[in-house]
Amino acid sequence: MSTPPLYQLKAEFFKTLGHPVRICVLELLSSREYAVAEIIPEVGVEAAHLSQQLAILRRANLVATRRKGSTVYYRLTTPEVANLLTAARSILSGVLAGQAELLADLQAAPATVALPPSPRPA
Repeated sequence: MSTPPLYQLKAEFFKTLGHPVRICVLELLSSREYAVAEIIPEVGVEAAHLSQQLAILRRANLVATRRKGSTVYYRLTTPEVANLLTAARSILSGVLAGQAELLADLQAAPATVALPPSPRPA
């Protein structure tokens, strides 16, 4: 069996990141380890939904767990995940800045529109 091409693996990786709750969790974990009970109020979803999203991140090896008593703690498996989120923020800032400039240009332009002449009745 052959290995999937790298571009296919990258696409699957980005699909894993394609959910707002997962991004929120990864951003939280970029700063420190969190217990599940700490994550719930931060992301604002029910425990069952959070559990599903954490399972997806675990299967993708983006987060790891450790147990202390009955508490489960999550952390990023690698700091590169945090670096990727920082890069995404920078890219989005640039895109949105470009859109803001375009909006400003549109708002500053005169609102004159040349309409074609109306047909005259014969």
